[in-house]
Amino acid sequence: MTKRLNLFFFLVLIVNNICVFSFAQEVKYAPAWFGPNANPVPEFTDATIVEKTTIDLMADYYFGYGDETKNGYFKIDIPLLPGRVSFKIWSTFFEHYQVTDEISLARDMNGNTTGKANGDFYVQTRISLLKEDVRKPALILNTTIKTASGTNFTGRRYFDTPGYYFDVEAGKSLFINNKFLNEIRFVGNLGFLCWETTNSTQNDAPIYGGKIIIGNQQWKFENTLSGYYGWMHTHPRYGNDYGDAPLVYATKFTYKLNKIDYFAQYQYGIKDFPYHQIRLGASFSIDKLTPDYK
Repeated sequence: MTKRLNLFFFLVLIVNNICVFSFAQEVKYAPAWFGPNANPVPEFTDATIVEKTTIDLMADYYFGYGDETKNGYFKIDIPLLPGRVSFKIWSTFFEHYQVTDEISLARDMNGNTTGKANGDFYVQTRISLLKEDVRKPALILNTTIKTASGTNFTGRRYFDTPGYYFDVEAGKSLFINNKFLNEIRFVGNLGFLCWETTNSTQNDAPIYGGKIIIGNQQWKFENTLSGYYGWMHTHPRYGNDYGDAPLVYATKFTYKLNKIDYFAQYQYGIKDFPYHQIRLGASFSIDKLTPDYK
């Protein structure tokens, strides 16, 4: 009798694990099937490293396509060697979302249509490889790790897996003898992104992007086109609708007032990123938090 019970519980355990595995395999770890902050297209800068500790505080509003998301967002950039090496950390917080019944069903959210979450932390080291001069562009190497600390995986807000990426920014400015518009800066970005999905499978994707920045010491206007291209949607096992090749366009206006940069941004998801985004924020430097190496 004991042997039969043991065999019975063993079979139940196997069936349960098969069911859990099958369910996990149905989850598509891709931006098209999660909240907007789960695995977004990596942002890149103007290919410069800060001279002083800089803090960015932002509020995001994502809408359209059946998902409405509001969240806070912060970045802290600390120069370890001003203009040469910096340490950067950022995350989303106080995320609140509401989705339609159709989106909840498509993402297998178990009828969950509204809720709250907090995001993953990103930790980045930035190193200047080449200083810009009259002939040469600036080159910046970024090494970034994403934690798996984001909450509400069942609500499809954040992945329950870690990730990382490497990328190189290249930037070059053209200066014009004009008070209103005295600089045009071109920036390119190229790298490699990797994140874990299920059953120890990882998705690898090249990162790419370019932006043009115009302005002067008082204001900046930039336009960015960027994305990454995962391999899983090209595999017959996962299908073309896996949604791991997002492409986004963003336009941003920044105005400096009393040593604080105020900015507004609009972002549109062209492919595999079903969101419009409006971002308002401010950026400021703090001398007391800047390391002193004298």
